[in-house]
Amino acid sequence: MTQQVLSRRMFLSGGRRAALAGIRPPGIAEGGLAACTGCGQCVEHCPTGIVGLVDGVPLLDFSVAECTFCGACAQSCPEPVFTDGLAARFDHAVAIGPSCLPFQGVDCQACRDACPTGAIRFRPVRGGPFVPELTAEACTGCGACISVCPVGAVATAPRGAEAAHV
Repeated sequence: MTQQVLSRRMFLSGGRRAALAGIRPPGIAEGGLAACTGCGQCVEHCPTGIVGLVDGVPLLDFSVAECTFCGACAQSCPEPVFTDGLAARFDHAVAIGPSCLPFQGVDCQACRDACPTGAIRFRPVRGGPFVPELTAEACTGCGACISVCPVGAVATAPRGAEAAHV
């Protein structure tokens, strides 16, 4: 039996795992999923454990961890599913919602500390905790900030949409 690793948010919410968000691993072209047989090799070889199969299709779950763009899913796939090469970013960025703790007067910078590219910074606000600001151009969409948010205020959003709540 495998032991499930809980993120901080999953622990605080009683271990309930959110449904996979419909985000494909990096490098899968739009038509590439047609070649997927659902063998699960990408799931087995993902070092962070974020790849899961939903209806036989690989999708990512950022509530567990982040994508490191290591390419293990593409290298282990026996079918021509990963045809776009190894991507260094996703087609989405993240958005920080109004339930973010600094917007509630509570100091928290967990997302900033987890962001490998420094896309999330905190600016000072008179009389309150520093508030997050996202530089969407620097965001790779890796999901590192999502799994560490204790209140689930960080989520993926299409690029071009409002990238951060300010």
